[in-house]
Amino acid sequence: MASFPLLAIVVVLYSIFALIAPGWLEAVLFGVPLLSGIMLPFRGGDVLLVLGLILLCVEVYRATSSSKGAILNHVLSLVVFIVALIELMVLRQMANMTFFLIVLMAASDVIAGFTVTISSSRRDWQRE
Repeated sequence: MASFPLLAIVVVLYSIFALIAPGWLEAVLFGVPLLSGIMLPFRGGDVLLVLGLILLCVEVYRATSSSKGAILNHVLSLVVFIVALIELMVLRQMANMTFFLIVLMAASDVIAGFTVTISSSRRDWQRE
């Protein structure tokens, strides 16, 4: 389970909703009251973006491990990014800013994962 890329959850959920129930992504699910008196609306796509940001933070934390599971996680994260990028470029339902930001999070996961792992591995190797 440690090697499962968490952002795959967001990509799969967005893909399912975009293909089966696209109205959910644009529907206002709830609002958060602000001190200004305005309600900040949260649509389905916004909720998936927030979930993606939380999972991206978890992925960056998990990247600090240099185990074999972490290496597999990075490879699978790269696969998730490639699949999401292909979806963005090919499927009309994915051609929007919300999914673009999810693809950007997947790219950030790949870059941060490899960078953090290489840096921590280099530091461990220099100690020996």
